[in-house]
Amino acid sequence: MEEMEEELKCPVCGSFYREPIILPCSHNICQACARNILVQTPESESPQSRRASGSGVSDYDYLDLDKMSLYSEADSGYGSYGGFASAPTTPCQKSPNGVRVFPPAMPPPATHLSPALASVPRNSCITCPQCHRSLILDDRGLRGFPKNRVLEGVIDRYQQSKAAALKCQLCEKAPKEATVMCEQCDVFYCDPCRLRCHPPRGPLAKHRLVPPAQGRVSRRLSPRKVSTCTDHELENHSMYCVQCKMPVCYQCLEEGKHSSHEVKALGAMWKLHKSQLSQALNGLSDRAKEAKEFLVQLRNMVQQIQENSVEFEACLVAQCDALIDALNRRKAQLLARVNKEHEHKLKVVRDQISHCTVKLRQTTGLMEYCLEVIKENDPSGFLQISDALIRRVHLTEDQWGKGTLTPRMTTDFDLSLDNSPLLQSIHQLDFVQMKASPPVPATPILQLEDCCTHNNSATLSWKQPPLSTVPAEGYILELDDGNGGQFREVYVGKETMCTVDGLHFNSTYNARIKAFNKTGVSQYSKTLVLQTSEVAWFAFDPGSAHSDIIFSNDNLTVTCSSYDDRVVLGKTGFSKGVHYWELTVDRYDNHPDPAFGVARIDVMKDVMLGKDDKAWAMYVDNNRSWFMHNNSHTNRTEGGITKGATIGVLLDFNRKTLTFFINDEQQGPIAFENVEGLFFPAVSLNRNVQVTLRTGLQVPDFYSSRASIA
Repeated sequence: MEEMEEELKCPVCGSFYREPIILPCSHNICQACARNILVQTPESESPQSRRASGSGVSDYDYLDLDKMSLYSEADSGYGSYGGFASAPTTPCQKSPNGVRVFPPAMPPPATHLSPALASVPRNSCITCPQCHRSLILDDRGLRGFPKNRVLEGVIDRYQQSKAAALKCQLCEKAPKEATVMCEQCDVFYCDPCRLRCHPPRGPLAKHRLVPPAQGRVSRRLSPRKVSTCTDHELENHSMYCVQCKMPVCYQCLEEGKHSSHEVKALGAMWKLHKSQLSQALNGLSDRAKEAKEFLVQLRNMVQQIQENSVEFEACLVAQCDALIDALNRRKAQLLARVNKEHEHKLKVVRDQISHCTVKLRQTTGLMEYCLEVIKENDPSGFLQISDALIRRVHLTEDQWGKGTLTPRMTTDFDLSLDNSPLLQSIHQLDFVQMKASPPVPATPILQLEDCCTHNNSATLSWKQPPLSTVPAEGYILELDDGNGGQFREVYVGKETMCTVDGLHFNSTYNARIKAFNKTGVSQYSKTLVLQTSEVAWFAFDPGSAHSDIIFSNDNLTVTCSSYDDRVVLGKTGFSKGVHYWELTVDRYDNHPDPAFGVARIDVMKDVMLGKDDKAWAMYVDNNRSWFMHNNSHTNRTEGGITKGATIGVLLDFNRKTLTFFINDEQQGPIAFENVEGLFFPAVSLNRNVQVTLRTGLQVPDFYSSRASIA
């Protein structure tokens, strides 16, 4: 019952309805409150003027809301007529129920009738405080609205059920318990209020006073007031107009506007509408029951959300802690590598310091000894040892040459931590939304006619299926390692064609593609098998060469503009398989010593190949050759080069060796072992040498047969 209380209160005064009337919009309002919110309209908007113009179609003319607004949508607290300059603006108030109402434009005139029934000003209008629908009153004023007797009865029963002990209705502050009830006044009195307001004299002496309990019973048993016709106040409602949907009297049917309308018996329509209301209430009751169950579900969800939040936070903290632990472990491993590199550099430099110190001590001793010998005055004795001393001095001087005074180790650490993928992953670390989302894209289709391989590169092309309706935001291309290993991502983007460089020669790769959008990823496409070239075709790389290198013959022939040695690399790097290439000496003047071999991409370009630890080379003159790495010279071998000579370089990753050939003959033993990593063909030369590169060569037969025997 308590939930129903808001239905029983007037939206204007906030109290229980007193003599409620029904507005045409079906909302209710106290008759006294209706008078308080009347507003006088301009003469041109009166019902009489409308009827005179032929525009009136009913007793209640609703105002044109485009011309007049009685409700401030900007919540400014004021309502005004928007179409008439002469109409005064009227301040807007708010009722206890929060509904905006409008006070009268002017105080009502004095009248001998009660305030509720007194005549209203000419051309008045009223606005429903709930739906804000405005209408102009006719000559009957508020009497033209029917009274809601049913609502009055419901309020009476509700108030009786709420009052456990009957209270005095005239006490101003805390109502006292009623002691009597006047049947004629229909008011409950306490003793003080009865003596003050209902003295037993005069006309009041004839009123009958009964105990409160008896008065409640008599009030319930008293006959219900019969609703009378609004047009004919002396006639009771006896029929129901189907077209106007309202009760009418016999006089309305004979001479009123309902004479031509379809009417039915009041009792029959009363029962029919009660049945319809009961059926509607059944559906509403089911909805109310569902709403109660839903509220229970929501309250349970609150508890479940709190529990899940605690569990989820704990899981999130554990996952982040695991990531931090993994990062700390990796940090320790990387620091160990840095320390290892640090110790290695220190050892090399200290060994060179020790070696150079011993050699300098020997040189200084020889110099002091020679100075003492020069001081001798015995010509014959001096000449006996002078030749030997001269040879020793020249030999010692030669030993200080050829890079002895060049550091064997650089101070820079050749380690560069690539943390950008990890940082990107951390920035993209987010929650996966487990909610209904649009479907994932369809599986892409590889366009085989556009897929191909060239040298150690592969080009792949794909497209979405023709009937696909779900757009793809991007694609992920994956290749295996060329040896049947795991797939890895090689391209992520929006393009539908990609070329992958740097693959191994003479290797078979498997490729696949999938599409993705915000929802997820599609299935993988069919796997495409790609075969790279058996042998390498490449040229010299102008982009990474020293600026003194001169290129010709489509970058297959190189020379130099400087007397100093300069380095040039090949365009293709190798890290797997067996590779062989040759260089032909086109010009050889003044017996220079060019160097041939392999190097890292960051090798020094302004010194002879092999001076630093990034190159492995053989340098050769017209008589002999040496192997050199990190400025260390080994394996002097007789036999040099001339114009027209051919130098072969064989890089075997299967055996991890590097071997050199001159004119199809192996030059010395295997030059270097334990060769691992990514290497580029390399040459260093000066202006006295010009060479031409020959690639795409098979491994020499004698080496293949030797390798098979081994």
